[in-house]
Amino acid sequence: MVSRVIPVDSFDLVIFGGTGDLARRKILPGLFRRFCAGQMPPEAQIVGAARSEMDDSGYREFVAEAIHEFAGPLSEDAAQVEGFLERVCYVAIDAKGEAGWEELKSKVREDLVHAFYFSVAPSLFGDIAERLHLHGLAGDESRIVVEKPFGKDLDSARELNATLAKHFDEHQIYRIDHYLGKETVQNLMAVRFGNVLFEPLWNAQYVDHIQITVAETVGVGGRGSYYDASGAMRDMVQNHLMQLLCLIAMEPPAKFEPDAVRDEKLKVIRALEPVEPYHIVRGQYDKSKDAPGYRQDVENPRSFTESFLALKLHISNWRWAGTPFYLRTGKKLKARTSEIVVVFKDAPHSIFGADAGRHRNVLAIRLQPNEGMTLDVTIKEPGPGGMRLVDVPLDMTFADALGPEAEQATEAYERLIMDVIRGNQTLFMRGDEVEAAWAWTDPIIAGWTARSDVPKPYDQGGSGPEDSLMLMHRDGRRWRELKG
Repeated sequence: MVSRVIPVDSFDLVIFGGTGDLARRKILPGLFRRFCAGQMPPEAQIVGAARSEMDDSGYREFVAEAIHEFAGPLSEDAAQVEGFLERVCYVAIDAKGEAGWEELKSKVREDLVHAFYFSVAPSLFGDIAERLHLHGLAGDESRIVVEKPFGKDLDSARELNATLAKHFDEHQIYRIDHYLGKETVQNLMAVRFGNVLFEPLWNAQYVDHIQITVAETVGVGGRGSYYDASGAMRDMVQNHLMQLLCLIAMEPPAKFEPDAVRDEKLKVIRALEPVEPYHIVRGQYDKSKDAPGYRQDVENPRSFTESFLALKLHISNWRWAGTPFYLRTGKKLKARTSEIVVVFKDAPHSIFGADAGRHRNVLAIRLQPNEGMTLDVTIKEPGPGGMRLVDVPLDMTFADALGPEAEQATEAYERLIMDVIRGNQTLFMRGDEVEAAWAWTDPIIAGWTARSDVPKPYDQGGSGPEDSLMLMHRDGRRWRELKG
């Protein structure tokens, strides 16, 4: 299968924080892969902007090292690397002062798309937006890309939205969540709304429950101070898992257009019921013989911050009334996996009797690793032993079904940056969407803070606290096993 590469218009992309970890690991290697794919026009320019004193030559060395480390086999093509580096330059800049801004203005060309990527701490968003405006860089064709965390609660999110709105219209602001750039996440909409097979069954009449899992095998790593002030709710649930929930639960938009899609997502968030305390399980990974525990990793022996969170949610609308959604995310678990599991109800009547056992259709959508989908279908077990039923998966692993090119599928940041250049906001969060998510999240956090809830300890390399298993067992259900 040959994928189509559609070139974008000529652009200047300025990466604030251009020497940072995100730029090095994701943004710059992703842009290089788009260059190799022929999607980047010859006139495109990438400007790194950061505090470090560096000239163009020094920055190109930095970019070349990032490409060789993170861009995969394409980095072995010296001619491609050299061609990409010719489009790269650098400006030393002070986000809170005036140094470097006139030089940046001289490098940004007229009559092109201007994109400014805020790969910096959120505390600098307002300063950069203000200086872009003061120096005449916030034109009608300008777009800004802001990374999470977009606020730490509803009040801070509103304040940040108001700050950006002073200098940029909503259609110019791209709040990026890299989960929405994953191939399988976008396939959620294709599967739901492009197949008559699924959409008639996508409701409480036929769906028993839905599970959304994002599990990691690593701990907090070098993010200890940030993570201990955020926890799994702010770091993962309020954004990543919330977006997955919206895509799986939303109504069909009238058109596949940015505001039509985001309107439907917003309706899901506003329909979420408050969560009862007994439908919440918080956990912290304990220390093991070979590795420190969460409190040692964050250097806070009295931390009550969760590294694991499981929730049971309900959506108050006609489509999903009575169907529970179970969300879980955690660190130091047994496998790295992200998946959405749609468990359909039993057939209303079994003609095969009790000996046939209980069988269900299950649609599992894997976001990582090995992106793809499986649909469990009940069939007769081969052999002469009577009518014995088994469930077998219809497997569509993208690399198998779509050929070798799927193994080199476009990474999330590549796709999302190209969407910024196109001016397509479908996969980016709108301001009211972010605020609605915080409005639902804040009371949950306030509740466990007021109750002085202590996270349950759990073993590293397992499936999380025992209480999370009971969250499902009380309902006669069980979590899907974590598999890498």
